[in-house]
Amino acid sequence: MIAVKSVDEIARDIVRREGGYVNDPDDPGGATNFGVTIGTMRRLGLDLDGDNRITAKDVKKLTAKQATDIFLKHYYIRPKIDRLPEVLQASVFDMQVNAGAGAIKILQRLLREFGQNVSADGVIGPNTVKAANEAYRQAPDHIADAYGIARRNYYYALADGRVKSRKYARRKNGGKGGWIVRAEEFIDPRFHLSRAEHAERTAKWG
Repeated sequence: MIAVKSVDEIARDIVRREGGYVNDPDDPGGATNFGVTIGTMRRLGLDLDGDNRITAKDVKKLTAKQATDIFLKHYYIRPKIDRLPEVLQASVFDMQVNAGAGAIKILQRLLREFGQNVSADGVIGPNTVKAANEAYRQAPDHIADAYGIARRNYYYALADGRVKSRKYARRKNGGKGGWIVRAEEFIDPRFHLSRAEHAERTAKWG
């Protein structure tokens, strides 16, 4: 099994992985700093330069400490990821930062595959918590890997449907892109795709 990291470690890892300011025209999130998008900053009212507007300038001023605090408060505590089994928390938290409520929907669809009666509504409520704990009871050594694999499949599916997103799933040299590497950080190495398997999965992209 993969080692379970603390929530603080995961938040710092996210900030470190995301790096500094970027504004990739192919990224629907727009201007981003340490993984925090301009949309998130507008939603939270983070006018860091005090000009009564939240623009790319404010995104550039965001610090790593501010980003970490945002992730912990708004992407871990607020969506109630802390109520899930501990083995799931790190990966769901990381995915929540990357995909918002889609992270929880992926979990809920997975729980349905485990035979649990939950709705894929993207909200962690009592039913989802109960279902997650039951699925963990059924497969304590596999539920985290199953979620990580579901994440990986989600990323591949996104790239299937959006040509501009394929660079996040496959590098120019054909290797695994950042999305796939990110998902596999939370999957036991024995379930990682080989380079050949990754190449086969992405071959239809041309």
